[in-house]
Amino acid sequence: MQPETADLFIIGGGINGCGIARDAAGRGLSVILAEQDDLAQATSSASTKLFHGGLRYLEYFEFRLVREALAEREILLSAMPHIAWPMRFVLPLDPAMRFEGDTPTSRLLGLCMPWLKGSRPAWLIRLGLFLYDHLGGRKILPATSRLDLQDDPAGKALKPYLKKAYEYSDCCVQDARLVVLNARDAAAKGAQILTRTRVTGARRAADHWVISTESAAGPRDYRARALVNAGGPWVGQIIRDTLQIPSTEGVRLVRGSHIVTRRLYDHNRSYFFQGPDGRICFAIPYEEDFTLIGTTDQDHQGAPGEARCTEAERDYLCSFASRYFRQPVRPEDVVWSYSGVRPLYNDGAKSATAATREYVLSLDQNGAPLLNVFGGKITTYRRLAEHALEKLLPFFPGARAPWTAGAALPGGDFATDGYGAEVSALQRDYPFLTPFHARRLIRSYGTEARQILGEARRAGDLGQDFGATLSMAELRWLMTREYARTAGDVIWRRTKLGLRLTEDEVAALETAMVQIRAEGATTSAA
Repeated sequence: MQPETADLFIIGGGINGCGIARDAAGRGLSVILAEQDDLAQATSSASTKLFHGGLRYLEYFEFRLVREALAEREILLSAMPHIAWPMRFVLPLDPAMRFEGDTPTSRLLGLCMPWLKGSRPAWLIRLGLFLYDHLGGRKILPATSRLDLQDDPAGKALKPYLKKAYEYSDCCVQDARLVVLNARDAAAKGAQILTRTRVTGARRAADHWVISTESAAGPRDYRARALVNAGGPWVGQIIRDTLQIPSTEGVRLVRGSHIVTRRLYDHNRSYFFQGPDGRICFAIPYEEDFTLIGTTDQDHQGAPGEARCTEAERDYLCSFASRYFRQPVRPEDVVWSYSGVRPLYNDGAKSATAATREYVLSLDQNGAPLLNVFGGKITTYRRLAEHALEKLLPFFPGARAPWTAGAALPGGDFATDGYGAEVSALQRDYPFLTPFHARRLIRSYGTEARQILGEARRAGDLGQDFGATLSMAELRWLMTREYARTAGDVIWRRTKLGLRLTEDEVAALETAMVQIRAEGATTSAA
């Protein structure tokens, strides 16, 4: 049996791999993507859930990265108003704050104005926010403003000595759903998405690659005219061990951990806190009833898939937030934690915090082309995909032009400010939905929520109720349309209902999924 042949074979089902697959398939290329586990299994589901320019990167003079990310915020917001939404961030000014961080800006400030060494004066923060407002051509999001924390509701949750703050704009996003929707859109344009399919080897043969894979269905080979290594934290390992190519390029594995608590305050804005170690920390409204706090920056040793939030990191984040919140955040307040490994390009920086967030695309043309993807951040995934195709286009002269800017993801075909109207319309047409259920469905599936609900006229028409508004109808959608195979796929990546379901409810969910898999109703390659 001859191996199946494609223009492009992509290793890695994170945001970069799925973004490249979507872009390439939409240009008319034949694409096969293989992911060793679930989509967004690792780094791409362990972010801080933000589309942001990276305000703190201005301290490292990474203006190109920040400008590109700021411009992307609004492009992405328009393409996915169901899974991404505007957020205002409150940055309190702490007049007593001194920090030990070492950044290009702090060194320059210390050289020119020694009396300001170890501080971020208010004028410097305002200058950074002015650049943040204007570098990316902001059109949708509101500009920075100044707050009096003694009068503004945002001040009630903070310690009383904090009097002033700035408020600026960024966006929140459901990171793992972003990956899945890119994979689905790629598949709709002809790409093959193979989950739980490990690439065991790849070799050049004349003008193409022969790629060997292993899945539950057994071993299988594929042929491709070009190979993309978007393995994230495994990118270096893939080059050395899977492809057996000597290379001096590599990644710096940096662990970012987050904690989740019950809701800490009663408004819908986020906080941006500064720490005495020079780092920053976010506190973000999460899944309506919770607060997300993160992140850390620690060099990671060991396998990327084994990243966990340590007790030390948990305590660090609790202490960081407690420096600002009126009520201390205690370790026992943490209801969930998660950790991911960022595959930063190894630029030789002295600390994990200082390591560049720029992505690097390295093209190996010693035979059939190989594109290795180093680094990247979730906000710039679409531009990274465009740049990846720019590097590969000489090998595919018949490919169509770039197309993803402004192209809606599945379910995102409504106005940027239309979320509330979509929720109201869904409740009108399906009056048995609770307000929480309607909001969750639109926030996850957008206009496709109606396809899940179908002709249901009461809650019982949706089939078995697993708890927390998760129904059999939604479960079947996730397994037949969104590559979900296990309870973990459903409750921690396709949804975040793991925060609400009991152990017995999760067990019932897994039992139902075994039955559905036995019926063969699944999109998984396995």
